[in-house]
Amino acid sequence: MEIVTLIEHLLYQVSTALYLPVIGGCALLVCYMPVQLGMALFEAWQRQRGRFPDRDGFSRRLALLRGRHRHAPQRLAIEVERQLQAEELALSRRLDRIRFVIKVGPALGLMGTLIPMGISLAALAEGNIPKMAGSMVTAFTATVAGLGAGVLAYLIALSRERWVRADVREMAHDAELALADAGLPQPHHLQAEADDAVAAAA
Repeated sequence: MEIVTLIEHLLYQVSTALYLPVIGGCALLVCYMPVQLGMALFEAWQRQRGRFPDRDGFSRRLALLRGRHRHAPQRLAIEVERQLQAEELALSRRLDRIRFVIKVGPALGLMGTLIPMGISLAALAEGNIPKMAGSMVTAFTATVAGLGAGVLAYLIALSRERWVRADVREMAHDAELALADAGLPQPHHLQAEADDAVAAAA
């Protein structure tokens, strides 16, 4: 029984030590999500006005590659495909930032609920009602913060994934046109690979 008591005490100490990091993480999510929402709204505003910074940047880099390797078509094909893969990776990393919140937000919210509830029960056993009430308020607040951040992140991710697919498809189309102009027609395999890459990263 002493071993069981020791293990229980150890687990309680570990969960108590995680209290501040978990609550701090929930607070960071609450501050981080409005920033992500603002960035998503700004991107939506740009797209409504026909501005696509990622596509335009890829088009400029593609033009540089065409000028640099205009006398080496085979090398151009390799460099264009490499550049397209680099763009896909960059866009996928940007999506990972919001996908991270989708998974971590609810988990932090649950941890932020259970840890204060344990503290609250310990306070109840000691007869400290004010401390118990304060811990319960923290527990429910953490739940709302974590779940709210997860839901908002999911809604933002839906839009961004759709935008990324559209951007990657257009980039692949531009890459195929560049190769076709160089006498190396690529029958849509770049677009298929681009769609597969984005789907696999989801």
